[in-house]
Amino acid sequence: MDEDTADAYLRRIAAARPGSPDDEALRALHLRHLRAVPFENLAIHLGEEIVLAEQPLLDKIVRARRGGFCYELNGAFAALLRTLGYEVELLAARVFGPEGIGIPYDHLALRVRTCTGSWLVDVGFGRHSHHPLRLDSEAEQTDPGGLFRIVETPEGDLDVYRDGEAQYRVEQRPRELVDFEAGCWWQRTSPSSHFRRSLVCSRLTENGRVTLSGRTLVLTGADGAREERELDAAEVLPAYRSHFGVVLDREPVLVSTGEEDERGGWRD
Repeated sequence: MDEDTADAYLRRIAAARPGSPDDEALRALHLRHLRAVPFENLAIHLGEEIVLAEQPLLDKIVRARRGGFCYELNGAFAALLRTLGYEVELLAARVFGPEGIGIPYDHLALRVRTCTGSWLVDVGFGRHSHHPLRLDSEAEQTDPGGLFRIVETPEGDLDVYRDGEAQYRVEQRPRELVDFEAGCWWQRTSPSSHFRRSLVCSRLTENGRVTLSGRTLVLTGADGAREERELDAAEVLPAYRSHFGVVLDREPVLVSTGEEDERGGWRD
């Protein structure tokens, strides 16, 4: 990533360029990213290509001011963090759900190393931690998003818990973006993929979270209180613009039928 693109990315998330790649700056960048760039799977339901390469991801998130799902959001954020001087590795994860653990390369998360240690950075999992989590400790970690704990498995993987519930299992071997292409293809095309069976755009706000699931607008407060409203057809595109800054020329429509699934990848 060149410096001009990095500056544009920082403007996208309303963040100042950090003076040094330290923990404080990482926390600020992480939170601002969550508040500015929505978790969304609209591309699948708009018939758009998802290309896991640095420039297409930056074009989508920075130039087109869209969001994405884990491969896109964490893939692009990794590029920004590297340009700012952080040491970043891509990690593969498998999401826990009602039917068990997901497929290999189900999720992409980041390991970021600073002078104080290693951090789990994840701006692509919907309702999750607001700030990076320490990877080198099994102690409980209090975050505005919940109470987290990261525990090493007998096989050497890391299980991430939120409020006592397993969220996903992270492999510690570093990966390349290309390694996630098969998982991304499955998420986009499999009838079993919750990304094909649901339509979602969700963003952290200063007071909670806003989610547009199909035509259902959900406002969730910091205290967990929920307000839901069904939008009519004329309200959908303005809602994408006003709540997420996403400008579309047509309404996304589910590409397949089935019940909405919250097995993982986004939590409103």
